[in-house]
Amino acid sequence: MDKSDVKLLFGRRVRELRKNRGWSQEEFALQVDLDRSYVGGVERGERNISLENICLIAETLQVPPAKLFERWTDSES
Repeated sequence: MDKSDVKLLFGRRVRELRKNRGWSQEEFALQVDLDRSYVGGVERGERNISLENICLIAETLQVPPAKLFERWTDSES
């Protein structure tokens, strides 16, 4: 798995969990206190997100950070 795969899979998982909460990208960005364009970049796999922001996202989604790394299978690629 190369770096872009990791970022893409992570972004897909964040998007999935955000949508499960019924939040738009803008609502989520406001909740997590990050710029909407940054959140969009994370969800598209364009950002190499920091550990601090991973923890902020997990806290906002009310899940442990490890949950953001679940369901990474080849079928999602």
